[in-house]
Amino acid sequence: MHEYTSTTRVWGLSCPGFPEEVSRARRWTRDILRGSPLADDAELIVSELSANAILHTASGSQSGSFHLALAVSPQVVALSVTDEGGTGTAPKVERQDDQAEHGRGLGMVSAIAHRVVVRDSHGGYTVTAELFTQARTAGGNQC
Repeated sequence: MHEYTSTTRVWGLSCPGFPEEVSRARRWTRDILRGSPLADDAELIVSELSANAILHTASGSQSGSFHLALAVSPQVVALSVTDEGGTGTAPKVERQDDQAEHGRGLGMVSAIAHRVVVRDSHGGYTVTAELFTQARTAGGNQC
């Protein structure tokens, strides 16, 4: 293999912080992963993370935006959403009671993904969810 050749492919998409952009992010993900057994899970994850960025951060403001990255290798599909911050606290999984109408999205992402990582990113946060192409026995969901 040539030293500059990689089997990993990476795509990126920037979206204005409008609610209708969540469906655009879903379609974009579905189109890239067409035929993959992980496409449905990836589409759901991107939908939740994009909606969270718009609803809970400055990404949803008048001039806000959010950014997606999708990396695909033979071992993993990694989906990242970067928001514009403005909350002061990092996204985290919270336990909600049965009657709660909000607050379950990141918990659902953590249940679907094999690993979830939250990182500071230039005043905002990047949430990355990884779907392994073959289930691993070690590790688990991290958030």
